[in-house]
Amino acid sequence: MDGGGSGPAPNAAHTAEEVFRDYKARRAGMIKALTTDVERFFKLCDPEKENLCLYGYPDETWEVTLPAEEVPPEIPEPALGINFARDGMNEKDWLALVAVHSDSWLLSVAFYFGARFGFDREARRRLFSLINNMPTIFEVVTGAVKKQQAKEKTPNSSSKSNKPSSKSRAESRSKAKVPKDEEESGDDDGDEEAEEHDNTLCGTCGTNDGKDQFWICCDNCEKWYHGKCVKITPARAEHIKQYKCPDCTNKRVRA
Repeated sequence: MDGGGSGPAPNAAHTAEEVFRDYKARRAGMIKALTTDVERFFKLCDPEKENLCLYGYPDETWEVTLPAEEVPPEIPEPALGINFARDGMNEKDWLALVAVHSDSWLLSVAFYFGARFGFDREARRRLFSLINNMPTIFEVVTGAVKKQQAKEKTPNSSSKSNKPSSKSRAESRSKAKVPKDEEESGDDDGDEEAEEHDNTLCGTCGTNDGKDQFWICCDNCEKWYHGKCVKITPARAEHIKQYKCPDCTNKRVRA
């Protein structure tokens, strides 16, 4: 165990953008643990084991393991003993608690690097601004991002009668980002719809990166996902009549 990954090289000049990339990659790994990989994460957090931590790594992977043995650790350590509360709480509440501690750890690691690299006031402000523009892990895990997106929806886009299939929504997101049945409503409406989709965040990684990439929408919860985040290709989407995201699929299995 290397203490959660070494991050940027300590002996080189660094920018806020470099530290932010490290933050973003670790965050992506932890979000995977608490969303798409939640079944495996749940099993690994055995209350019978010793103090366990959730680590996110710079290669966007995650690991549940014991804390680093070296003192002091190479980088700040995440919350200890996340496994002990697993069976004593509602699962959603437990995941939300782990998410909060994960957000706290990511911030501490980012600003640890900032201090280590001698960031001045402007660099620290830039780093915080970059981080603050992204949803927190807590917001992604609890669905707060989805609620915010729902508030931003126009009445027409939220109408059930105009709801396109998962296939057509996937096509519209990856191409013009405007459903075909709304393209004829005028340029102004199209601009508003395109702007709405530009603000859409992936339900797995919580970002709107890759606007030109393939996206797909869950027919159950209506969250948008990068195809690569849920392992769905455009060709596979052609044969899916009703798409259900990993979260909705897992809920049905548990029920």
